[in-house]
Amino acid sequence: MNLQERDRAVNWHPYTQMKTADDIIPIIKGKGVYLFDDKGNRYIDAVSSWWVTLHGHAHPYIAKRVSEQLNTLEQVIFAGFTHEPAIQLSENLLKILPENQQKVFYSDNGSTAVEVALKMCIQHAYNQGKEKTKILAFKNAYHGDTFGAMSVSGRSVWTKPFGEMLFEVIFIDTPTSENLENLKNQIRHHANEIACFIYEPLIQGAAGMLMYDAEDLDELMKFCRGQEILMIQDEVFTGFGRTGKLFAANHLSENPDIMCFSKGLTGGTMPMGITTCSNEIYNAFLSDEKYMTLFHGHSFTANPLACTAALASMELLLNDETQENIRRIFEQHYNFSKILKQYPHVENVRQTGTILAWEIKNDQETSYFNKIGKKLYDDFLSRGIVMRPLGNVMYLVPPYCISAKELNFIYENILEVLNYD
Repeated sequence: MNLQERDRAVNWHPYTQMKTADDIIPIIKGKGVYLFDDKGNRYIDAVSSWWVTLHGHAHPYIAKRVSEQLNTLEQVIFAGFTHEPAIQLSENLLKILPENQQKVFYSDNGSTAVEVALKMCIQHAYNQGKEKTKILAFKNAYHGDTFGAMSVSGRSVWTKPFGEMLFEVIFIDTPTSENLENLKNQIRHHANEIACFIYEPLIQGAAGMLMYDAEDLDELMKFCRGQEILMIQDEVFTGFGRTGKLFAANHLSENPDIMCFSKGLTGGTMPMGITTCSNEIYNAFLSDEKYMTLFHGHSFTANPLACTAALASMELLLNDETQENIRRIFEQHYNFSKILKQYPHVENVRQTGTILAWEIKNDQETSYFNKIGKKLYDDFLSRGIVMRPLGNVMYLVPPYCISAKELNFIYENILEVLNYD
């Protein structure tokens, strides 16, 4: 049996209808922006393998650091024990976050980082004798696939089978200058019951790279602060340079109470989630009574290997070469976006930092289930480019190590596909 046959016999893949799916592509190697399959084909990873790979595949510096750590300490329970990589990572991360972020809680991935944040907020109220159990979130949100994260995500066919089991959430539109007063009125009506407001800052990724203005989010955050509503900023996707700045928080003047991170945290090397919070949140759990403890943990909390990978990735992120690459990608995207806007069957071209998105007009509505997505995926794959359209929404989220030449190759193929269509 070949790799495809062996995989089909045993594996169930994410977001995949296994009955109708094409044969899976076995990848045997990654290097830089490229993935190599078992037939010798090479693909540019234009979506950073689900938005996680910051510095390219098999980065030698991250591999070296993780290998060294593997020979020192690979795992230790994080209840009652600690270790240098976890302490150093927390110290380094907090230095580059908004100044009110003072404590770090480790978990496994983006969904669990969100679960931790939600539990912090709900128990924060509980520990103070307040009954605040409702959550405020944006329509079309995506915060993960575990039950809490799914509950605060927009209702859709993804969540429909579990609808009766999801907890109550107040959903509002993303803010604009036109709807802000209406949003404030909606929030004011429920403010005494709302434990927290959770949001993806600036970009709703899985919803189709929907983008909105920092100024409007700032105004909404300021209002929530006045209503004593805690704020969870989900930077699982936007964190670590994707928006052109280190974090979406750097585009804002208001600070959240809690922040969530994953995806690019380890440079795409291995799973890890982080939830950071203010001292005000942390202090609400300090008590002589054990029942006020945050009873949450994971077997691999603060895994030393993942912490080491994250430390190495952060070093690479902050160096001058990477920061210059981020600026270059932004400029290349910006220039290419002007070309895209000239095509009659392209609409809603939009960009934030290194993220560029646009929609293909056809006889179907804009949707994850728009059938043109499969055709576009296949077209680009045949050209040696991995793109994963969200239906008719196309986007680029490349690793920061991509060269100008490689990015131009992607642009040229996009235009060829547009001209062909």
